[in-house]
Amino acid sequence: MKVVKVINNNLIKSYDEQHNEILVMGCGLGFKKSPGDEVNTSAIEKIYTCADKTSSHQLIGLLEKIPLEHVQVTNEIISFAKASLGKRLNENIYITLTDHIDFAIERHKNGVVLTNALLWEIKKFYSHEFLVGKEALSMIHRKLGVILPEDEAAFIALHLVNASTEELSSMSKATEMTRMMQNIINIIKEHFQIELDEYSIHYERFVTHLKFFAQRVFTNNILEEQDINFLSSLKEQCKNEYRCTLKIKDYMKKEFNCDLTEDEMIYLTIHIKRITAK
Repeated sequence: MKVVKVINNNLIKSYDEQHNEILVMGCGLGFKKSPGDEVNTSAIEKIYTCADKTSSHQLIGLLEKIPLEHVQVTNEIISFAKASLGKRLNENIYITLTDHIDFAIERHKNGVVLTNALLWEIKKFYSHEFLVGKEALSMIHRKLGVILPEDEAAFIALHLVNASTEELSSMSKATEMTRMMQNIINIIKEHFQIELDEYSIHYERFVTHLKFFAQRVFTNNILEEQDINFLSSLKEQCKNEYRCTLKIKDYMKKEFNCDLTEDEMIYLTIHIKRITAK
């Protein structure tokens, strides 16, 4: 592997064996190096493969201005997240999360605390991602001596949710999905005038259903109509639960201009019956 361009002392541009442009990071990797020099492979800490020139320019601009130790701890967090979640994360996470963590540390140094309005919802709906976020805070503390508030674990969790759903294009989508899920649960609680057992297996299954439902809504991949006759039967058997589903349908139309299909109505009604059963 040869140096194509030196970005800074810790970052160089090169090509891999398939002749794809890559960014190679390592402490002192670019120090006193020139184009054509061999790369010291023993000093490589991370190799970034960018899908396009825009991503490459964004990453270079980010890595040029951010302290190396902030980049290093973010890379470790992403590696831990991939292993813990067992998911392939969109490569853009290296841009978005690095930028977020650097900014969070900067805010902390300046005494600026950013409250996450969705903290409790993220804990409930994305508990695994939130636990990864909590471990990320521990890693930042161990590596950098910076103690960030729990709200930041939730912000990190949202970045992971966004990166694990490739069709979503921004953090705002993950935030909207979380708000949508909470609002649907609020509609159910208000309709039945009850509190739901958040530790029941039926509630966990419903939350899982809502996650996939939210992803379908935001990627325009709503279930097709398949069993209209079954819905007619369900309306008679679960009248009150179906009326609640109609409220959710109205909410989805008003807030997201989304028309729920009969199949989506069936699944929602069945789940509502289960989670509201005494």
